[in-house]
Amino acid sequence: MTGVLRALLLASLTFAFGAHATPEGAATTDYPDLRDSYDRALQKGLERSLERLGLTEAVRARHLAVSVVDISDLKHPRVAAVNGDDMLYAASLPKIAILLGAFVEIERGRMKLDAETRETLTQMIRVSSNEAATAMLRRVGKQNLESILISDRFRLYDPAYNGGLWVGKEYGDAPAYHRDPLHNLSHGATALQVARFYYMLETGQLMKPELARQMKEILGNPGIHHKFVKGLEDTGSRIFRKSGTWEQWHADSAIVERDGRRYIIVGLAEDRNGGQWLSELVKPVDAMLIPTRLAAADSTLGGTRRSATDAAAALSPVTRVAQPIAEQTRPALNTASTLKLTRSEMRLLMACARDTRSGPAAVVLCR
Repeated sequence: MTGVLRALLLASLTFAFGAHATPEGAATTDYPDLRDSYDRALQKGLERSLERLGLTEAVRARHLAVSVVDISDLKHPRVAAVNGDDMLYAASLPKIAILLGAFVEIERGRMKLDAETRETLTQMIRVSSNEAATAMLRRVGKQNLESILISDRFRLYDPAYNGGLWVGKEYGDAPAYHRDPLHNLSHGATALQVARFYYMLETGQLMKPELARQMKEILGNPGIHHKFVKGLEDTGSRIFRKSGTWEQWHADSAIVERDGRRYIIVGLAEDRNGGQWLSELVKPVDAMLIPTRLAAADSTLGGTRRSATDAAAALSPVTRVAQPIAEQTRPALNTASTLKLTRSEMRLLMACARDTRSGPAAVVLCR
C-alpha cells in the first residue's frame, strides 16, 4: 500500500471515529521498532522448528502465522516471524485491544480501576468471558476503541503493515458493526502487531509503570489450559497470555518468563488442528530461548550438533552486542546468506512484496 493510500485510509478512519483519534500521553522511547530487530539465527531456528513439526505447508498456504521476540534484553529484542503481517481471524485474542482501551480510559480519568472494573477485565482475559468483553467494549466505546488502535501513539492497526489488532463486533450474537477495512474481519490480528502490543507493554510504551503492571497482572494466571499454556505446563514458566478459538481458527499470544529470561510468542492458525500446532510449536521455541532447555534443541540453529553452552552463546544478547552493529540490525528474512537487505528494503518487503530469490522463508514473511 502506497503512502498516499495509507494516508487516505487513515484519514477516512479518523473522520469516521471523530476528532479524538490520537490519545494524549504518547511516550518517547529509546526502544527499537521490532521490524528493525530481525535476528538471522532465531529466524533459522523458527523455520527449522516449523519444518520438523510438519508445518511448512501450512505456512506456505498462509494458514499459520508466527512471531517470536526474545526480550531478555529489552533494548535489543531479537525477532523472528513467518507470515508476520498476514491478518487472520483471531477470535478472542483481540480482547487485549479492549483491555488496552479500558486502560486508556483509566489513564484519561474517564474510568476507575475499581473492584468491579478489575473483575470484568480479569474475566474477559483469563477465562475469555464474552459477556465481560462485550460489557467492557460498550464502556470503552466502539468508535473510541478503534480510534485508539489506529492512533499514532499505538499504531496497532496500521494499513502500511496490512492491518493488525481489530475489534469490529461484540462478543456474542450481535452482527458486526464495523469490519476491518482491509480484510473484512470482525475480530482480527497479525502476529507482528500482537507481538508489538506485548513489547510495548513490557517497555512502558503502552502505559505508565503502575498501570502497565496492573495490565500485566490481569494477563497473568491463565484460566484456560490449552495451546501455549499446555505446551509449557512442565517448565515452571510464568505466562501472561490471551488466546482465541472459534471453529477452525486458533490463536494464542503470550509473554513467557523463566530463569531470568523472557520472550514473546504469537501464533495464529486456520486449521481444525491449529490448537495442537501451537501447543507443539511453543516447545522448541522455548528450548531455543531459555538456556536451561537448549540441550534439547542443540541442532536447531546450525545443522550440526553443538553443546547447550555453544547454542546458548549463539542466542545470547551478550554475544549479539559484541557483534558489529551492521550484523545486529540487519533483518533476517531467510536462510540465504547472500541476500542482505537494507532497513528501508526490509520495510518495503514486509509491507507488500515477495522475493522469489530466497525461497519459502521470504514468501511467508512478506505480504
